[in-house]
Amino acid sequence: MIYAVIAVQILLTIIDRLPITLSALSIGSHILYLQNLRRFPWVKLSDPIFLTSCVLVLLNHYAWYRHFSTPPPPPARFNFYDTPNVPSFTEIASFFGLQVWLVPFALFVSLSAGENVLPSMGSEYATGAGSSFTSPGSLPAGSSGETRTGRKRAGTQNAGMAKAAVNGVREWIGDTGELLGAWRGEKTRPL
Repeated sequence: MIYAVIAVQILLTIIDRLPITLSALSIGSHILYLQNLRRFPWVKLSDPIFLTSCVLVLLNHYAWYRHFSTPPPPPARFNFYDTPNVPSFTEIASFFGLQVWLVPFALFVSLSAGENVLPSMGSEYATGAGSSFTSPGSLPAGSSGETRTGRKRAGTQNAGMAKAAVNGVREWIGDTGELLGAWRGEKTRPL
């Protein structure tokens, strides 16, 4: 997919005369995204290549947004029948979806951060410091992985980063609602 996006970017630069500097930024960004695939299912969030690719996603988006938001220069001679070649919203949205956002979002959604990987010898990405993987044997004695409200953390052991973030937000909203008295907690009554 990355190679296809780079090829389309080169074709758009040649045929549609997109700016060479912005196209070079976009192609360079995709080459860096390709470097993230060297240890693909595992990701280390402090890896300089990963952090640089996150910055390049934002920079690439901003640069292309600025390019498409500036109006085209007026023609040297005004001719009533000449219409400026301004891309439509659909064309711009399609460009952003395919050339700017497709690869970074696909990589972000498919990140697992080592949660679905079995621990192995010498695998710091799966079990090292900073990893979100915890095996049942690594919990303290008497701990069952419950939160302070007594509910089990739903889905954080086998969830991707996006699902873990959504579950964390849902849990925070539930806890905050209980503390503010908006609703009652899930406490069972003694018989």
